[in-house]
Order: sequence, then C-alpha cells, then structure tokens
Amino acid sequence: MVSLNASNGPTGKISPQPWLTAPETRTVVEALTADGAEVRFVGGCVRDAMAQRPVEDVDIGTPDKPKTVIGLLEKAGIKAVPTGIEHGTVTAVVGDKKFEITTLRRDVKTDGRRAKVAFTDDWTIDSERRDFTINALSATPDGDVYDPHDGIGDLACGNIRFVGLAVDRIEEDVLRLLRFFRFYGLFGRPPPDQDAMAACRDQANKLPGLSGERIRDEMFKILLVPEPADITVLMRGLGIFDHILPEAGDVGRLRMIGWLETGAIKIDSVAPDPLRRLAALLDTGAEGSQAVAGRFKLSNPQARRLSALAAAPADIGPDADAAAVNRALRRLGPDTVRDLALLAWAGELSLTPRLPAGRTQAWIGLLETCDGWQGVVFPIRGEDVAALGVAEGPRIGELLARVEDWWEDGDYAAARDECLEKLKSLLEEDG
Repeated sequence: MVSLNASNGPTGKISPQPWLTAPETRTVVEALTADGAEVRFVGGCVRDAMAQRPVEDVDIGTPDKPKTVIGLLEKAGIKAVPTGIEHGTVTAVVGDKKFEITTLRRDVKTDGRRAKVAFTDDWTIDSERRDFTINALSATPDGDVYDPHDGIGDLACGNIRFVGLAVDRIEEDVLRLLRFFRFYGLFGRPPPDQDAMAACRDQANKLPGLSGERIRDEMFKILLVPEPADITVLMRGLGIFDHILPEAGDVGRLRMIGWLETGAIKIDSVAPDPLRRLAALLDTGAEGSQAVAGRFKLSNPQARRLSALAAAPADIGPDADAAAVNRALRRLGPDTVRDLALLAWAGELSLTPRLPAGRTQAWIGLLETCDGWQGVVFPIRGEDVAALGVAEGPRIGELLARVEDWWEDGDYAAARDECLEKLKSLLEEDG
C-alpha cells in the first residue's frame, strides 16, 4: 500500500502549544536527536493538537532502535523504562512527565490480538500500520505535520476511516473494531464510513477472542464519549453486542444518564462514570450483572458495585420516605445510593423527558442528601448477642437484624444501652 502523499513534504502546521514547547518535551527531544536522528511526535498528540483539543499523552517516534534510545536517554540523565521493548517502546520519565518513545516498525505477523514487528527507518511504512488516518499523523519538533493518508482532511470532515482496507486493519488487531466506535464517538460526524461499518459487522464474531480486560477497557472508553447512546445504537445495529454484551438493553436510560452527568445538573459529586453508564445500558438483574463482570474481568469492588446497581431497590427516589432513604444510605453507602438515584432518575426521564420543576428539584434534593450524609454505626454486634447466651448460628443474625430495624425506625436515636435492652426484650419475648 503506497500513500498518494508518501513523497510529499509536510502538509500542515501545529502552532506553538504548551506541550510542544514544555521544557520536559524539549529535554527529551534534544536527547533523542543528539546523534542526528530525526524524531517526530506521533499519534494522538498530533491529532488532538490539529483538532484544537487538549493534549494529554505525548508519544514520539524514532528510527533508532530501543537499545540506542535507552542509551541516549541515560546519557542525558533521563530515566528510561523499557515498557514494551519487544515492540520497540521505551518510556522516558522527566519529573512527573512521561513520554512513550517507539521505534518505527512494520508488522511481520499478526493474529488478531498481537503483532510481531520488525524495525524500520521509513516513516511512511510505520504510518501504514496505524489504525485510522487521523492517528497516522506525525509532526516534527518544529510543528511541521506529515499526513500520508489524508488524516487532516478526515479530521476536518469527521470521517473516521481505516488506513488502507478496513478489514485488513481489523484482522491485524480485532480491538480496532471497538476503537472505531470510540473514535467515531469522539471525532466523527454522520454518516459513518460505510467500508468501516461493513468490516466491523463482518468481523464482529472475532471479538470473543480478545481478552476480557481489553474489551472492558475499550468499552469503558466508548461509554465516556459525549453521546454514548448514539454509539451503542450503531454497535447494536451491527451485531457487536451479540458477541460481547448480550445483556445490553434499551439505550434510553443511558442517553439520559449521560445528560444528567454532563449538562442537566451541577453537583460536584456527579461526573461521567463508565461503570454507572454500563449499568444504565444493561437490562439484567444481579445474576446477569455478575456474568458481565466475569466476562469483562471487573475487579471485585467493580463487580459488587455493578451487582448493587443491577439489583436496584424500588424505593430509591423522591417518593421514598426519609426512613427508607436513610436505611439505604447506611446499608449501601452514599455513593451507591447516588448511583441508584441517578439511574432511577434517568429511567424516569427516558419515559417522560420533561418533568415538572418540583419533581426535578426532588431528585436533586435526593442527591444532595447523599452528599450530606453523615454515617452512623449500629452500636451492637454479634458478640453482644452471644454474651447473652445465644449459641453461634443464624439466630444471632436474625436477632441483630430485628434490633437494627427497630433502631433504624427510631431514626438511629437509640444508644448502645438502649439497643442492648431491646435485644434482651426480644430474647424474653421469644422465650
């Protein structure tokens, strides 16, 4: 595959920006070019700079091999970490800044999950192994942008297009199928590229071959794009969820929770959250959520949280009395109750988008209650029950639960001595 622009010089220019002129950036560039090598910024930092978006990660390409890169960095007193040296990647650490430096390369063999690479000194060949044209841009330290696949034009038009044949790029790494939807959600404009869509549909059955961790990480990023509901509609239409998330349901709740998190309310504790958005997308109970957690290799805390959100109690909402809300806050914690409230509110909005002002304020009040919650601790424990002669077993838990219900009904006013007296009275009643 030969780019029409391969022989051309730079076709764009990045104006001076903080990341480009930062002392840490200049220090790394000077170290890498000390022996005369040409280095360029590559990938996302160039794309985001051209799109006038914030640049977070600065990646650098070089024709020098990893061993040479490490030597140049260490000679300049820069910490070098061989983070992916078999694929040509070294991380340079300057203060609290990290720079990923990768040797130019070409794919020798791929299996849909990982590639065997060979190093090269050809910038165009290196660009041909990139996923999308907008990610194949490179820029010199002076800001001259090289664009061998018309990524600048695609970026301007919102066209997310694979480099070369879409099916070839996906066969090299099936994760690119999911990455297409993420980048379309971040940079794309309708209509989506039809060749890309066809390739995604045809290759979707290969997604289960990816690790759960890679699918999870990419799905979380997709769920954080500005309009995740629109993207999930595309994915569902192409059969993507049939292979990775059959539990996905209607997108109405996801659409509304995205709106609540980003535009409808201004509460510091409410921000876009991928796990909450995943819960909003699911149409399943606690058992189904555990299947998702296992497939996505969620951590134990993430799995427990997803299960709690999937098994949402019906009494979390403005219509719940104060005692029920307090009980949920104490037993589930304010973070979980906040999640449940947002999910319930989003569900209500998906059916009735225009709620009365009073209803909206009631939902906001519930979130503010979560923020202001001061935790209370049940003052007795199982050992207190055992001290009264109750043998170990389920009866201890049953008695504690009865006292706890009484304590909660009394708005947590009863102190330890009063709870012990209640415990004793229950024992006497039971004989």
